[in-house]
Amino acid sequence: MIANVLTIAGVDPSGGAGVAADLKTFSALGAYGTLVVTALTAQNTRGVAGVHQLSGALVTQQLETLLADVRIDAVKIGMLGTAEVTRAVADVLRRHRLPHVVLDPVMVAKSGDRLLAEEAVDALREDLLPLADLVTPNLPEAADLLGVPEARDEQEMAEQLRRLAALAPGVLLKGGHLDGPDSVDLLAVDGRTVRLSAPRVPTTNTHGTGCTLSSAIAALRPVSVDWEAAVRGAKEYLTRAIAGADQLDVGSGHGPVHHFHALWPH
Repeated sequence: MIANVLTIAGVDPSGGAGVAADLKTFSALGAYGTLVVTALTAQNTRGVAGVHQLSGALVTQQLETLLADVRIDAVKIGMLGTAEVTRAVADVLRRHRLPHVVLDPVMVAKSGDRLLAEEAVDALREDLLPLADLVTPNLPEAADLLGVPEARDEQEMAEQLRRLAALAPGVLLKGGHLDGPDSVDLLAVDGRTVRLSAPRVPTTNTHGTGCTLSSAIAALRPVSVDWEAAVRGAKEYLTRAIAGADQLDVGSGHGPVHHFHALWPH
């Protein structure tokens, strides 16, 4: 059976992040993608020029209409933008108890532009994190969620992982912002902690890596034995997508990763 996977996120016109990146990832990994839009952005590879936030009521209507008709096997949640939308999504998840919920707490774009209102952080932490099966913050996002300085090494990462694990059933803390030849992530799920490492790829084309990784986990989880297997498969996919990113010529800033690196001719 082909899995139906839902992304709840914003729109990036450059195609490197948001629902566009999510749908590409789902398709590349053999899942059927569905989507609910939370926000429209004016954005390219260099930055975010504007955001139009959808209302919580419209996001709820999109979700309820979709769920009344389509079986959903996994969910990826990305940019929410406001406390209103965050709570609307949380309310729907409480009513429907959807399986395999992956939450990527999108707070700041690669360009440094803020994508989650500061007053919405409490709603994300208190209303949505407990409903997600796996939360995938990077180091700045983890610091924002916990109200602490950003981790500077693996030891500080491990301490923040422990604190985040008290807020959500599963946590993948991404260490890509640290220096070193390898990118190290820490996974706490199913009662155990696992260190995951991948070689760091020398490229500036990393727009949408967080969206892509969380989407890959959601796409792979329905066909994986457990969360660790899904995360390992997603990290392998993302590493290869980053390695293939320089084959593309999209924009003059942080370009996108190559979601279809295994499918398109070189």
